Amino acid sequence: MQATEQGRRHSGRAVAARLTAAPGRVDLGGTVVDTWSYGTVPGPSLRAQVGDRVVVDLTNHLPAPTTIHWHGIALRNDMDGVPGMTQAPVTPGASFRYDFTVPDPGTYFFHPHVGVQLDRGLYGTLVVEDPSEPGGYDHDWVVVLDDWVDGTGRTPDQVLASLLAGTTASGMGGMGMGGMNMSGGGMGESMGSPLLGGAGDVVYPHYLVNGRTPTDPVTFNGRPGQRARVRLVNAASDTAFRVAVGGHRLTLTHADGFATRPVTGDAVLVGQGERVDLLLTLGDGTFPFVASAEGKSGNALAVIRTAAGAVPAAGSLPVELDGKVLTVADLAPAESAHLPPRRVDRTHDLLLGGSMNGYRWTINGRTFDQQQPLEVRQGERVRLRMRNATMMFHPMHVHGHTFAVLDAHGRPGVRKDTVVVRPMQAVVLDLDATNPGQWMTHCHNAYHGEAGMMTTLSYRN
Repeated sequence: MQATEQGRRHSGRAVAARLTAAPGRVDLGGTVVDTWSYGTVPGPSLRAQVGDRVVVDLTNHLPAPTTIHWHGIALRNDMDGVPGMTQAPVTPGASFRYDFTVPDPGTYFFHPHVGVQLDRGLYGTLVVEDPSEPGGYDHDWVVVLDDWVDGTGRTPDQVLASLLAGTTASGMGGMGMGGMNMSGGGMGESMGSPLLGGAGDVVYPHYLVNGRTPTDPVTFNGRPGQRARVRLVNAASDTAFRVAVGGHRLTLTHADGFATRPVTGDAVLVGQGERVDLLLTLGDGTFPFVASAEGKSGNALAVIRTAAGAVPAAGSLPVELDGKVLTVADLAPAESAHLPPRRVDRTHDLLLGGSMNGYRWTINGRTFDQQQPLEVRQGERVRLRMRNATMMFHPMHVHGHTFAVLDAHGRPGVRKDTVVVRPMQAVVLDLDATNPGQWMTHCHNAYHGEAGMMTTLSYRN
């Protein structure tokens, strides 16, 4: 184990798992596709406790190199799963052992960091439990959202190639391309949202909850009056979701693993890579759990059942979707999640730019191959000022760290590792540089990242 592991709290326990990445046929609920996965879609849901050692052996049976990135975990750098930065890619036929300690409780997930492999079936969840947490719920449900194209006539690599080539909707065989035209044109495929502006670049034929289409949804069973904790993960590559449950209000208690002051609304907006934990008090009946593709046409569906009743229709859109929608602006950290105030030692500005014309997405005018790393030193309080100069939203993710999103008064607010930066808006983030290494910082729209919107948070001596 690296020296960086020595300062972490250790429980003395270990959680072991084996993952095999391989091509295969998967049933998404009446739609059978050929894809790449860890055997199921989603992949396994791993559980550990704070301080546990997680040991995962990955075997690659894919026809391409792969890795696993442990999204949101402040783990040791050489286990972060970024090829060419923290490890060599795992080549076809080879294996790699991920071995790290989980320092913080929360809801996390894992996925490759090679090309657009995330837009296949290669993802799963990692729940880190806090034994001292009071609980207070009867069910603990993990709910994973995804947008799906693989095996429906095109692969994600073909979609990316079409984007880079500037292919329009008429050339996509019914798939379609969308988003804002950054050079002054109109909105393709009307993919726009009053909350997010340009809402994505890819029109998907399917949206999934736990690997199922709305025609054959997964069902969560309970009893009236019980409380359910919903660990909601957006594993999509190009889609934000607006999530609501018919006949219920949602109380948000955690964002990206860290506790918030509980806040209640009718729906919640979740960008790619974001996770939220919700509490529901279950009603009496059968209810649609709907994830509407924000700014797009289509939705994902699950069913909550506490009594007899008909399964909600595939296109069910509960009125709660048009009610109070919770976003990061509504969140404040719980006392345990406050980033203590201190002087900022270093500030970096990140200008998010790009264009559908040529499909080039940048940070500070540079694509990843031309990047100027964001240099920091151990122990510094670092401020990242992100400004979005495009008409598309960007869910920005920092590896290996959590940050505080500054509130409207300039004070450290909710703790996160992924935050949506809206068109022509800015967010300011403070983080403590306490985890040495080279850390990817990028847009979690998989296609924007591959088209250049990535850089490195780089520790220097």
